[in-house]
Amino acid sequence: MSFKRLDPEDFLISADSITAGAWSGNVPTLQNFNTSSVQKASTSGNYYLNVYQTGSTLTNAEVQFNIAFGDSNGSGSVLYDSGINGRSYTSTIFGQFQNIVLGDENNNFVYGGVTPSNQSFYALTIDRSKYKGSLFLGTLDLRINSASAFDLRLTDNSNDVTTQTFNEAGRVYQIVSGSAGSAISSGATPSNAVANGMTISGSYGLFLPDIGTILLNAAALNLESSDGGAGLQTLYTSNTAVDNNTTLYSAMSASSYFTLNSQENITSDYVFIRARNAEYNYSENPSFISGSTGNVIYPQLVNSPQSFITTVGLYNDANELLAVAKLSKPLKKDFTKEALIRVKLDF
Repeated sequence: MSFKRLDPEDFLISADSITAGAWSGNVPTLQNFNTSSVQKASTSGNYYLNVYQTGSTLTNAEVQFNIAFGDSNGSGSVLYDSGINGRSYTSTIFGQFQNIVLGDENNNFVYGGVTPSNQSFYALTIDRSKYKGSLFLGTLDLRINSASAFDLRLTDNSNDVTTQTFNEAGRVYQIVSGSAGSAISSGATPSNAVANGMTISGSYGLFLPDIGTILLNAAALNLESSDGGAGLQTLYTSNTAVDNNTTLYSAMSASSYFTLNSQENITSDYVFIRARNAEYNYSENPSFISGSTGNVIYPQLVNSPQSFITTVGLYNDANELLAVAKLSKPLKKDFTKEALIRVKLDF
């Protein structure tokens, strides 16, 4: 075994971005929307609705994302306790995302510079197993069927902004009417939407790529199609389970189009191991060196030695083995040969 200290120029750090479809099988566009009556009738069904890529009862049905409705006043669901007003399933959902996204239970959600008086939203949470590091900017293409039989086409505004905005959940972008990360018109209202009603309700929601979440502004979706909405008819009945989750699900499944990609940044550390002509030609293997005398066993190998490099070990200054690289086949080494071995560490 031979040791050699590496020089600073022997190290190189590189970052690569890997993208893939966000749905099962790395498919970028989800066109089949299915729910489970069992899940909907369970306790979890009070909070959210799972959406699957197939209605098959076989094991290939996987959760793609779920839909949850949150309201600051607890409207749209029954109260936990009739004696405690405003505490319901929808208020719990609202408080959960309020803490995750805003980091303060006293802050309100702002969409495109507008703070709707009715603080309510639909949360589309992508299943964690379906995306890598984050959602890929500019790939969102969500279509919602409206009462007037047209599809509202939504995307993020990542291509329209020059400065990134951050909140407690990481990067945040507005959801606008358009495609491929750009609004239909870049010179319209603060929400970059053409519709008149958007100046009242703000943008269509928030795109949170780092936590795999899309918050849809219920006030914007409730607008009539003439004002840029989808006429979603979200119900705010107090202390009544009105199942707004299914309302949005029906509008999405009617359009049957939800495109989204994921992204992962992989950092690689390249280490270049150089074996010069005078190095690594002798072996400490017992078949090469006599254990009793320390001499080379075969005289012909004294001046013309040959060794075979099979493994590279990386050690720290405390002589602790940190990583091992195995060559695909032994590399013959003698005084007439030099070798350059590149070790790639992904993390």
